Amino acid sequence: MSQAFEVTKAELLAQPRTWLVTGCAGFIGSNLLETLLGLNQKVVGLDNFATGHRRNLDEVKGQVSPAQWANFHFIEGDIRDLETCRTAVKGVDYVLHQAALGSVPRSLNDPITSNAVNVSGFLNMLVAARDEGVKAFVFAASSSTYGDHPDLPKVEHKIGNPLSPYAITKLVDELYAKIFAQSYGFKSIGLRYFNVFGKRQDPNGAYAAVIPKWTAAMIHQQDITVNGDGETSRDFCFVENVVQANILAATHMPESGFEVYNVAYHAQTTLNTLFGYIRDGLAANGVVYTKSPIYADFRKGDVRHSFADINKAKSHLGYEPAFSITQGLAKAMPWYIQFLK
Repeated sequence: MSQAFEVTKAELLAQPRTWLVTGCAGFIGSNLLETLLGLNQKVVGLDNFATGHRRNLDEVKGQVSPAQWANFHFIEGDIRDLETCRTAVKGVDYVLHQAALGSVPRSLNDPITSNAVNVSGFLNMLVAARDEGVKAFVFAASSSTYGDHPDLPKVEHKIGNPLSPYAITKLVDELYAKIFAQSYGFKSIGLRYFNVFGKRQDPNGAYAAVIPKWTAAMIHQQDITVNGDGETSRDFCFVENVVQANILAATHMPESGFEVYNVAYHAQTTLNTLFGYIRDGLAANGVVYTKSPIYADFRKGDVRHSFADINKAKSHLGYEPAFSITQGLAKAMPWYIQFLK
C-alpha cells in the first residue's frame, strides 16, 4: 500500500475538504464517491445517468454511515450545459472529473455525441472550475491516447496517432488542460487509465468492457467471444488503484501547471490469460464454467498491446498500486456473482 496515500487519507480525515465527482453514478465515479464519503469528506456529485445508474448511488448509500451519506449532495445534470457545471463547482475545493462517454466502438458509431460530451463537456467543466478557483482539477484521461505508437511500456511523453474518435477526444482534453495551465495558470492533472475493472462496472450493452461482460456471460453459462486470436494484451487496473491515484493527484498539484500520469498496474495480460483468470475466479466462488471461447475478427480501432510505465506516478504522486489483476478479480468476484446473476 502507498505510504503517501495513507498519509493523505489521514490528512483528509483531520481536515475534510469539499469534492466534486462528475459521473458519480458511474463505475469509477461511484467508487470514488464511496471512498471519499468513507473519509468523511463533503462530496457534490453530478450525473445525467447516460451511462451511470441510480442503483450505484443506492449501493454507496448502503456502504457508508447515515452521517457520511448526509455529506453527499447530488445534482442531476449534464456537463454539456455550462450553467450546470458552474452550479456544481460552487464552493468546491477539488474536482475529480470522470463524466465521459467511454468506448472506442461507441465513438466510431457516434462520433458527434462522443465529441460533445468528452470535448465540449470537458471544456465546460474546465472553464467552470477555473472561474470558481478550485484548488485542483483531476480528470480521466485514457491510454487510448497512445494510439499507434509502438513502444512498450507506454511512457507519458511518447504518444502516436489516435486510432479512434474516442482517442482524439481524450487527447484534445489533455491539450485543453495544458493550455489552461499556460494561459490562465489553472493547474490540472490528467490520469491515463489503463483498462479499469471492479465492482459496479456495467456488463450490459454493446459497449460493455471485457471483464464484466465475460464474467456475466460465464455466470449465465453463455458463449464467450474473443476479438482476434486472444493474444491481444492489456494492462488491467483494479478500480481501487484508480481511486488512490485520483486522491493523490488532487492533493499533489504540479508546479508545472499540468501533468499527465499513467494509472495502471504495470503488467501485461493477454485475453486468453484473462479468460482463464475469470474462469478460475468464478470457480473459487462456486461457479463452474466449462465452455471454450469462440474466436472472431479483430475489432476496429483497437490497439494490439497496451502496457504502462507507472514510474512517473510513483515518483511524483507516491502512487503504489495495491491490487494486481488476480488480486482485484478475487476482491471483485463476490460482487460480480451477487449483482450479475
